[in-house]
Amino acid sequence: MEIEGKIKLVGETQTFGSNGFRKREVVVTTDEQYPQHIMVEFVQDKTELLNNFNVGQPVKISINLRGREWTNPQGEVKYFNSIQGWRIEGVQTQQPAQGMPPVPPVEAFAPADNVNQEEHDDLPF
Repeated sequence: MEIEGKIKLVGETQTFGSNGFRKREVVVTTDEQYPQHIMVEFVQDKTELLNNFNVGQPVKISINLRGREWTNPQGEVKYFNSIQGWRIEGVQTQQPAQGMPPVPPVEAFAPADNVNQEEHDDLPF
């Protein structure tokens, strides 16, 4: 699955436990009628993928949905979901090509009314 939007927040890398588990979170705001602020976590060596991205930058993130079951000390079973990123890439916003002048609107062109209708060409049809 993929999520596209603009980066709202890039968190710092966090380290947990004695085994050195690392996690880093990024929040992306989608561009739709009702924008969503979606937190995606990158873990272990994938945390470094966020080093080259900044707030406001449009990105596309490849994700996996993760779910897990946990039983609390009282014996109640709880379920948790997380969104885990494994690839992130910048998305180019559509801009006019460099060095090319903008195309004028249709109204800027005058109709060609002085065309000679009797002019013949070499085409057989």
